[in-house]
Amino acid sequence: MIPLTPVIVGPTGVGKTDVAVALAAWFPVTVISADARQIYRGLDIGTAKPDQDLQARVPHEGLDLVAPGERYSAGRFARDAAGWLVRARAAGRWPVILGGTGLYVRALVEGLFREPPFDPERRDRVRTWTERLAAPDLARWAGRLDARFPGGGRQRAARAIEVALLTGRSLSWWQHAARDTGAVRPWYIHLTLPRDALHRRLAARVDAMVRAGFVREVERLLAAGVAPDAPGLDGVGYREVVAMLQGRLPDVALRDAIVVATRRYAKRQETWFRNQLRTRDAVHGEREIWTLDATENPNVLAATILERWTDLTARRAPRTAHSS
Repeated sequence: MIPLTPVIVGPTGVGKTDVAVALAAWFPVTVISADARQIYRGLDIGTAKPDQDLQARVPHEGLDLVAPGERYSAGRFARDAAGWLVRARAAGRWPVILGGTGLYVRALVEGLFREPPFDPERRDRVRTWTERLAAPDLARWAGRLDARFPGGGRQRAARAIEVALLTGRSLSWWQHAARDTGAVRPWYIHLTLPRDALHRRLAARVDAMVRAGFVREVERLLAAGVAPDAPGLDGVGYREVVAMLQGRLPDVALRDAIVVATRRYAKRQETWFRNQLRTRDAVHGEREIWTLDATENPNVLAATILERWTDLTARRAPRTAHSS
């Protein structure tokens, strides 16, 4: 049977990493980061990526995987993460998945769809066309071709268009009808905060990023040859800094623009986690989704999680021949 694995989900800024670090004080933890922005090398400040000292204390997987100009899909994440899970367990560590990107979590938990082969020439033509489209046009096309398109950045919209045009069926159809078994049996821990509290945390985080040199980070990336519309720079915060550096956003408006964009992103994440986490599957039956108020101290939350985990694993352990 696939081992039960904690999957801590919630919006950006809710404190997922702090809870994982607190858990690591109790036993060896390897964090599997399910974050579509922290995969990019050089995108550190704007993604709130754990620093090297923290990574030395608590090993992380899923960080610094590709260059900012490269594409990285949820399917690729699921394949990579399956290997990280095996490696963590073989080392005697407890894998804990931290999920900010819902599609990454879904791909790992629910499995990958079996993608049909694409004609390379047709695929190149579709990609050439989508690369010329503005972001709003990409999103409109994706919504027309896939009624269940959940939204997102350029990469997700282009992917939905590509699959629909090259296969004649929407991406959501393939994800539902042609899916393999997932690599994780999840125990979902959904961290939440009252809206006002989350907004205060997000504003403080943006202020800290700006003070830490967020603008300089983007300037270095652009100076190194990363295109302004590269996949890695299509995320919240990075779009706004690029717009400011290109003169499309006044300097004085940058901070507030990032705060507003981050709040909207957190709202989309929270909506996704409330509505898209599945409470059961055909193989393992009911799944537990446990909601915790993240206003508590991370150490208190970690102790609460550990207590619940001990109870869960004890209840699910197989009975021996001597059990009464």
